[in-house]
Amino acid sequence: MSLTPDQPEQQTQAARGLKHNIARAASGLAVFAIVTAGVVAVTQMTTADTIADNERAAQSAALAEIIPPSLHDNDLLDDAFVLPPSQVLGLESADTGWRATRDGKTVAVLLPVVTGKGYSGDIRLLVGIRADGSVAGVRAVKHAETPGLGDKIEARKSGWIHEFDDQTLSSVEWKVQKDGGDFDQFTGATITPRAVVGAVRQALIYFMAHRTALLAGDSETLTATRRAAKAQDTAHAPSADGTLAPSATSEHGGDEPHE
Repeated sequence: MSLTPDQPEQQTQAARGLKHNIARAASGLAVFAIVTAGVVAVTQMTTADTIADNERAAQSAALAEIIPPSLHDNDLLDDAFVLPPSQVLGLESADTGWRATRDGKTVAVLLPVVTGKGYSGDIRLLVGIRADGSVAGVRAVKHAETPGLGDKIEARKSGWIHEFDDQTLSSVEWKVQKDGGDFDQFTGATITPRAVVGAVRQALIYFMAHRTALLAGDSETLTATRRAAKAQDTAHAPSADGTLAPSATSEHGGDEPHE
Protein backbone atom coordinates (compact mmCIF):
# COMPACT_ATOMS: atom_id res chain seq x y z
CA MET A 1 0.00 0.00 0.00
CA SER A 2 1.57 3.29 -1.11
CA LEU A 3 1.35 6.60 0.78
CA THR A 4 -0.50 9.52 -0.71
CA PRO A 5 1.36 12.88 -0.88
CA ASP A 6 -0.73 14.23 2.07
CA GLN A 7 -0.08 11.34 4.51
CA PRO A 8 3.44 12.39 5.73
CA GLU A 9 2.11 15.86 6.51
CA GLN A 10 -0.90 14.37 8.36
CA GLN A 11 1.40 12.14 10.42
CA THR A 12 3.60 15.12 11.29
CA GLN A 13 0.58 17.15 12.40
CA ALA A 14 -0.69 14.20 14.47
CA ALA A 15 2.69 13.90 16.22
CA ARG A 16 2.74 17.62 16.94
CA GLY A 17 -0.77 17.39 18.34
CA LEU A 18 0.21 14.51 20.59
CA LYS A 19 3.25 16.41 21.92
CA HIS A 20 1.09 19.45 22.53
CA ASN A 21 -1.44 17.42 24.49
CA ILE A 22 1.30 15.82 26.59
CA ALA A 23 2.83 19.22 27.30
CA ARG A 24 -0.56 20.59 28.34
CA ALA A 25 -1.18 17.64 30.65
CA ALA A 26 2.28 17.99 32.22
CA SER A 27 1.76 21.70 32.72
CA GLY A 28 -1.60 21.05 34.32
CA LEU A 29 -0.12 18.51 36.72
CA ALA A 30 2.71 20.88 37.61
CA VAL A 31 0.28 23.70 38.36
CA PHE A 32 -1.89 21.35 40.43
CA ALA A 33 1.13 20.16 42.42
CA ILE A 34 2.30 23.72 43.08
CA VAL A 35 -1.15 24.85 44.17
CA THR A 36 -1.59 21.78 46.42
CA ALA A 37 1.81 22.27 48.04
CA GLY A 38 1.00 25.92 48.61
CA VAL A 39 -2.33 25.11 50.22
CA VAL A 40 -0.69 22.53 52.50
CA ALA A 41 2.07 24.97 53.47
CA VAL A 42 -0.39 27.77 54.22
CA THR A 43 -2.60 25.38 56.22
CA GLN A 44 0.37 24.21 58.28
CA MET A 45 1.47 27.79 58.93
CA THR A 46 -1.98 28.97 59.97
CA THR A 47 -2.72 25.94 62.19
CA ALA A 48 0.72 25.39 63.76
CA ASP A 49 -0.08 27.47 66.84
CA THR A 50 -3.46 25.79 67.26
CA ILE A 51 -1.91 22.33 66.99
CA ALA A 52 0.79 23.25 69.51
CA ASP A 53 -1.84 24.62 71.91
CA ASN A 54 -3.94 21.46 71.55
CA GLU A 55 -0.93 19.21 72.13
CA ARG A 56 0.02 21.21 75.23
CA ALA A 57 -3.54 20.98 76.53
CA ALA A 58 -3.66 17.21 75.92
CA GLN A 59 -0.31 16.71 77.61
CA SER A 60 -1.34 18.90 80.53
CA ALA A 61 -4.54 16.87 80.93
CA ALA A 62 -2.58 13.60 80.93
CA LEU A 63 -0.20 14.89 83.58
CA ALA A 64 -3.10 16.22 85.65
CA GLU A 65 -4.73 12.76 85.61
CA ILE A 66 -1.65 11.36 87.33
CA ILE A 67 -0.88 14.29 89.63
CA PRO A 68 -4.15 16.11 90.42
CA PRO A 69 -3.96 19.92 90.58
CA SER A 70 -4.97 19.74 94.25
CA LEU A 71 -1.57 18.24 95.08
CA HIS A 72 0.64 20.93 93.56
CA ASP A 73 0.67 24.68 92.91
CA ASN A 74 2.95 24.86 89.87
CA ASP A 75 2.32 24.43 86.15
CA LEU A 76 3.67 20.97 85.41
CA LEU A 77 4.47 21.78 81.80
CA ASP A 78 6.58 24.73 82.91
CA ASP A 79 8.55 22.59 85.36
CA ALA A 80 10.03 20.09 82.94
CA PHE A 81 13.58 18.80 83.07
CA VAL A 82 15.78 16.76 80.76
CA LEU A 83 16.32 13.09 81.41
CA PRO A 84 19.43 11.59 79.84
CA PRO A 85 19.15 8.34 77.85
CA SER A 86 18.60 5.40 80.20
CA GLN A 87 18.50 1.65 79.78
CA VAL A 88 16.46 1.32 82.96
CA LEU A 89 13.75 3.65 81.63
CA GLY A 90 14.06 2.29 78.10
CA LEU A 91 14.99 5.74 76.76
CA GLU A 92 17.31 5.59 73.77
CA SER A 93 17.68 9.37 73.71
CA ALA A 94 17.17 12.27 76.08
CA ASP A 95 13.58 12.74 77.16
CA THR A 96 11.45 14.95 79.38
CA GLY A 97 10.38 14.56 82.98
CA TRP A 98 8.23 16.87 85.07
CA ARG A 99 8.17 17.99 88.68
CA ALA A 100 5.08 18.72 90.73
CA THR A 101 5.83 21.20 93.49
CA ARG A 102 3.95 22.77 96.36
CA ASP A 103 5.31 25.83 98.14
CA GLY A 104 8.52 25.33 96.17
CA LYS A 105 9.06 21.78 97.39
CA THR A 106 8.87 18.80 95.03
CA VAL A 107 5.98 16.51 95.93
CA ALA A 108 6.22 14.18 92.91
CA VAL A 109 7.93 13.62 89.60
CA LEU A 110 6.58 12.23 86.36
CA LEU A 111 8.89 9.96 84.39
CA PRO A 112 8.53 8.54 80.89
CA VAL A 113 9.34 4.86 80.59
CA VAL A 114 9.32 2.70 77.48
CA THR A 115 9.17 -1.08 77.30
CA GLY A 116 9.81 -3.04 74.15
CA LYS A 117 8.25 -6.17 75.65
CA GLY A 118 4.71 -5.43 74.56
CA TYR A 119 2.83 -7.84 72.30
CA SER A 120 2.80 -5.36 69.40
CA GLY A 121 5.91 -3.30 69.99
CA ASP A 122 6.91 -0.49 72.31
CA ILE A 123 4.61 0.69 75.08
CA ARG A 124 5.23 4.21 76.36
CA LEU A 125 4.08 5.07 79.86
CA LEU A 126 4.09 8.06 82.16
CA VAL A 127 4.73 7.13 85.77
CA GLY A 128 4.04 9.58 88.57
CA ILE A 129 6.10 8.93 91.69
CA ARG A 130 5.66 10.81 94.95
CA ALA A 131 8.66 12.08 96.89
CA ASP A 132 8.29 9.16 99.31
CA GLY A 133 8.75 6.64 96.49
CA SER A 134 5.11 5.60 96.12
CA VAL A 135 3.31 5.52 92.78
CA ALA A 136 0.97 8.47 92.28
CA GLY A 137 -0.40 7.06 89.04
CA VAL A 138 0.44 5.48 85.71
CA ARG A 139 -0.92 6.16 82.23
CA ALA A 140 -0.24 4.42 78.92
CA VAL A 141 0.37 7.26 76.46
CA LYS A 142 1.40 5.32 73.36
CA HIS A 143 1.12 1.68 72.30
CA ALA A 144 -0.07 -0.61 69.53
CA GLU A 145 -1.50 -3.44 71.64
CA THR A 146 -4.44 -5.49 70.43
CA PRO A 147 -7.79 -3.63 70.66
CA GLY A 148 -10.11 -5.34 73.11
CA LEU A 149 -7.25 -7.21 74.80
CA GLY A 150 -3.94 -5.42 75.32
CA ASP A 151 -5.45 -1.95 75.21
CA LYS A 152 -6.98 -2.56 78.63
CA ILE A 153 -3.83 -0.88 79.93
CA GLU A 154 -5.53 2.41 79.01
CA ALA A 155 -7.37 4.07 81.86
CA ARG A 156 -10.37 4.77 79.60
CA LYS A 157 -10.69 1.07 78.70
CA SER A 158 -10.41 -0.53 82.16
CA GLY A 159 -9.39 0.20 85.73
CA TRP A 160 -6.41 -2.15 85.61
CA ILE A 161 -3.81 0.64 85.44
CA HIS A 162 -4.95 1.86 88.86
CA GLU A 163 -3.53 -1.30 90.48
CA PHE A 164 -0.24 0.60 90.58
CA ASP A 165 -1.62 3.49 92.63
CA ASP A 166 0.18 3.96 95.97
CA GLN A 167 2.44 0.93 95.47
CA THR A 168 6.16 1.02 96.30
CA LEU A 169 9.01 -1.26 95.35
CA SER A 170 8.52 -3.30 98.51
CA SER A 171 4.72 -3.21 98.91
CA VAL A 172 3.91 -5.85 96.27
CA GLU A 173 5.44 -8.64 94.25
CA TRP A 174 6.12 -6.92 90.93
CA LYS A 175 4.85 -9.68 88.66
CA VAL A 176 1.50 -10.67 87.22
CA GLN A 177 -0.39 -13.33 89.15
CA LYS A 178 0.38 -15.93 86.49
CA ASP A 179 4.07 -15.45 87.34
CA GLY A 180 3.46 -15.50 91.10
CA GLY A 181 3.02 -11.76 91.54
CA ASP A 182 0.26 -9.44 92.79
CA PHE A 183 -0.99 -7.89 89.54
CA ASP A 184 -3.90 -9.22 87.53
CA GLN A 185 -3.26 -10.27 83.97
CA PHE A 186 -5.73 -10.01 81.12
CA THR A 187 -7.27 -13.17 79.79
CA GLY A 188 -5.58 -13.82 76.47
CA ALA A 189 -3.16 -10.93 76.77
CA THR A 190 -0.70 -11.72 79.55
CA ILE A 191 2.26 -10.35 77.62
CA THR A 192 0.99 -6.78 77.75
CA PRO A 193 0.35 -6.46 81.52
CA ARG A 194 3.57 -8.35 82.20
CA ALA A 195 5.49 -5.74 80.17
CA VAL A 196 3.74 -2.81 81.90
CA VAL A 197 4.33 -4.20 85.39
CA GLY A 198 8.02 -4.60 84.58
CA ALA A 199 8.26 -1.08 83.14
CA VAL A 200 6.62 0.59 86.15
CA ARG A 201 8.94 -1.31 88.45
CA GLN A 202 11.89 -0.05 86.39
CA ALA A 203 10.66 3.52 86.82
CA LEU A 204 10.56 3.05 90.60
CA ILE A 205 14.05 1.57 90.54
CA TYR A 206 15.30 4.56 88.56
CA PHE A 207 13.62 6.98 90.95
CA MET A 208 15.20 5.39 94.01
CA ALA A 209 18.62 5.38 92.35
CA HIS A 210 18.38 9.07 91.36
CA ARG A 211 15.96 10.38 93.97
CA THR A 212 17.94 13.44 95.07
CA ALA A 213 18.61 14.71 91.55
CA LEU A 214 15.06 13.97 90.38
CA LEU A 215 13.44 15.85 93.23
CA ALA A 216 15.71 18.77 92.43
CA GLY A 217 14.95 18.49 88.71
CA ASP A 218 18.72 18.54 88.27
CA SER A 219 19.47 17.38 84.74
CA GLU A 220 23.20 17.95 85.11
CA THR A 221 23.40 15.70 88.13
CA LEU A 222 21.35 13.02 86.38
CA THR A 223 23.69 13.12 83.41
CA ALA A 224 26.78 13.14 85.62
CA THR A 225 25.43 10.18 87.60
CA ARG A 226 24.83 8.25 84.41
CA ARG A 227 28.34 9.03 83.15
CA ALA A 228 29.85 7.93 86.45
CA ALA A 229 27.86 4.69 86.31
CA LYS A 230 28.99 4.09 82.73
CA ALA A 231 32.61 4.74 83.69
CA GLN A 232 32.22 2.35 86.60
CA ASP A 233 30.75 -0.30 84.31
CA THR A 234 33.68 0.16 81.93
CA ALA A 235 36.18 -0.12 84.77
CA HIS A 236 34.54 -3.34 85.93
CA ALA A 237 34.16 -4.83 82.47
CA PRO A 238 35.69 -8.29 82.01
CA SER A 239 39.38 -8.21 81.14
CA ALA A 240 40.84 -10.02 78.15
CA ASP A 241 41.10 -13.20 80.19
CA GLY A 242 37.40 -12.94 81.21
CA THR A 243 37.96 -11.93 84.87
CA LEU A 244 36.02 -9.12 86.56
CA ALA A 245 37.54 -6.29 88.59
CA PRO A 246 36.35 -5.94 92.23
CA SER A 247 33.00 -4.19 92.55
CA ALA A 248 32.72 -0.77 94.22
CA THR A 249 29.01 0.05 93.95
CA SER A 250 28.25 3.73 94.54
CA GLU A 251 25.56 5.10 96.83
CA HIS A 252 23.31 5.81 93.86
CA GLY A 253 24.08 2.57 92.11
CA GLY A 254 24.19 4.24 88.69
CA ASP A 255 21.58 3.57 86.04
CA GLU A 256 21.19 -0.14 86.70
CA PRO A 257 18.52 -1.85 88.80
CA HIS A 258 19.14 -2.50 92.48
CA GLU A 259 18.07 -6.03 93.13
